[in-house]
Amino acid sequence: MGFTMGLNLVLLLAMVATNLLSLYHLSSTIQSKSPAPPPPVPDHLLHQLHTIRATINHLTRLHPPSPEAKPTAPTVPSELLLYTHLAPIASACRHHPELLHKFMNYTPFSVCPLDADLAESLILRGCHPLPRRRCFSPTPPKPPASLPTDPFSALPDNANIWTKYGCKSFACLAHLNADLGFDMSVEKSRFLSYKTDLDLPIKQFEEIAKSGKSPIRVGLDIGGGTATFAAQMRRMNATVVTTTMNLGAPYSEAAALRGLVPLHAPLQQRLPVFDGVLDLVRCGRAVNRWIPTAALEFLLYDVDRALRGGGFLWIDRFFSKKADLEKVYGPLIGKLGYKKVKWAVANKTDSSGVRNGEVFLTALLQKPVSK
Repeated sequence: MGFTMGLNLVLLLAMVATNLLSLYHLSSTIQSKSPAPPPPVPDHLLHQLHTIRATINHLTRLHPPSPEAKPTAPTVPSELLLYTHLAPIASACRHHPELLHKFMNYTPFSVCPLDADLAESLILRGCHPLPRRRCFSPTPPKPPASLPTDPFSALPDNANIWTKYGCKSFACLAHLNADLGFDMSVEKSRFLSYKTDLDLPIKQFEEIAKSGKSPIRVGLDIGGGTATFAAQMRRMNATVVTTTMNLGAPYSEAAALRGLVPLHAPLQQRLPVFDGVLDLVRCGRAVNRWIPTAALEFLLYDVDRALRGGGFLWIDRFFSKKADLEKVYGPLIGKLGYKKVKWAVANKTDSSGVRNGEVFLTALLQKPVSK
C-alpha cells in the first residue's frame, strides 16, 4: 500500500513538472513581439522532458495498475492448504470448504472426534484430508490379543466400533443381511462353487492360471467389502489386499479383525501399487455402471499399469443396461487388448434389473506378455 502511494506521488510530480515546462515555453512565445517563428525549445528543457517521460513509462511497465479486487471465496483451513502442496491428490479439498471446516473443527491436544464418515465423504469427493496434527486418534481400549488363524471364524462383537451404526454388533449385521459379508458361515463358501455362468470358482481360476504358466502370488481386490475374496485366495498361498469403504457398515474393521489388509481407497484414486507387480486385479460389485465412463476408463488403464504381463483382470458381475454393455462398456474393456479367457453375460433378474433392462457381465481377461 505504501509503495503504491509513493508511486502515485512520483507520477503526480512528473505530470506537474511537465505542465510547468510546457507553460514556461508557451509564455515565452506569447511575450515575443516579433511575428517570427517561435524560438526552438532549449536543449536542456527537451532533455528534462524526455527524462520525465521515460521515468513514467518505466514505472508504469514495472507496476501496472492492479485489477479490481474480486469477491473472495470461502477460505480453506491453512493445514489443508499446506497439504495440497505436499500431496497433489488433495487438490480437490479446496472445492469443499464447508466440509473441510467441519472436519477441522476439533479441540486441540485432545481425542479426535469420532467422525470417520466425514473424512470418507471428503475422500469420495477426491479430497484426501490431512491427518489432524493436534488431536489423537481414538483406539479401542481392549484390542484383540492376536489375529485369528482362520479368517472365517466368527467376528468378535466386543470390537468397540459401534458409535455411529444402527447395529451394535457383527451378529446384528449378519442377521440384518447375510450378503453384507459379516456372516462367516455364509462367507466361507463364497467363490468356491459353480451355479451359473457368472460364477468363476477359485479352483477353476487356479487351474486356468497354472495351464497358462501364470502363477498367482500377489493381487488386489477392488471394492472387496469384508475381504472374503482375499481370505479365500490365502488358501491358494496368494497375498491379496482389498480396497474398501465403510459405506454404512464397518467393512474395514471387519477385514482387519480377520487378519486381512483393508486399503481405505476410493475408486477414483490411483491404485497404491507399483507398475507391473500384480498377478491379479479383481473388480467386485463396487465397479458398476454408476461410475462415470471417463473414471471407469482411467481405472481400467490404471489396472493395466499395475498388472504384469500375463496377469489377470477379473471383472465380477459388472452390471449395466444391455445396450450400454454392447455400445459403451464392451468396447471400453476391449481397448485394453487383453485375451478373453471368460466372457459371460446374463440377465439381472431383480426388480431393478428387469425394469431397466440390465445384465451382468463376468469376464476374465489376461494381459499380453508384451504389448
